[in-house]
Amino acid sequence: SLPVGTQKARTVAQTLFNVPYGEGEGERVDVYVPSSPPPDLPLVIYIHGGYWQFLSKEESGFMAVPLVPRGIAVVAVDYDIAPKGNMDLMVSQVRRSVASIVQQYANISGVYLCGHSAGAQLAAMVLCTDWSQYNVTPNIKGAFLVSGVYDLLPIISTYVNDPLKMTKEDALRNSPGQLVSQLKTFSAGCEIVVAVAQHDSPEFRRQSLEYFKALKSSGLKVSFEDVPNTDHFNVIEQLVDEDYYLTQV
Repeated sequence: SLPVGTQKARTVAQTLFNVPYGEGEGERVDVYVPSSPPPDLPLVIYIHGGYWQFLSKEESGFMAVPLVPRGIAVVAVDYDIAPKGNMDLMVSQVRRSVASIVQQYANISGVYLCGHSAGAQLAAMVLCTDWSQYNVTPNIKGAFLVSGVYDLLPIISTYVNDPLKMTKEDALRNSPGQLVSQLKTFSAGCEIVVAVAQHDSPEFRRQSLEYFKALKSSGLKVSFEDVPNTDHFNVIEQLVDEDYYLTQV
């Protein structure tokens, strides 16, 4: 499970907890660094899922278990989930978290984003960022989008939107599927993996495939991974295992 994996991560890495990236109480990250970091440090930033209203960075360090021993740092990002935070705020927060981390660590050889479910939508929004207003341009070399939501419009009429209170305009503004041209402008060099679980719901599978096709047709470097023998939850939980298919990818 995610909490067990995160507890294990705290035994294999040097850790810095609750590092601020903004003024807000929820604007914190946890950092997992190799005990002997290489001079050029690859950095994986993990953005958790939970339908924008559950989970936190406290369960989000599990990827450090296989990655930190390989000389890779892992950062788990907190953001203000609903009802405290709305969609615009969450997108702003994850963008600021990436900018802040890059500014704090000068020896990063490359940034790799990973997001699951709602976190994959937020990670995709990071790829659409005009960094000129952040005084930094992160070297985002890769993005790993797992079982994500790329079109928020279908959510408006569901219970998921009760705490989010998104309007149609909010949903369109924050749907990565609507922003492929922006992604190409600001993240053309990024290698993107769109992954979906074999037993994800038809809607998750449809959205992942359609987003992949939109990126591919725009000439972006993107691949599609249909992960066998997984569902929406264990597709990400198994990233604690160094032998797991997606960990290898």
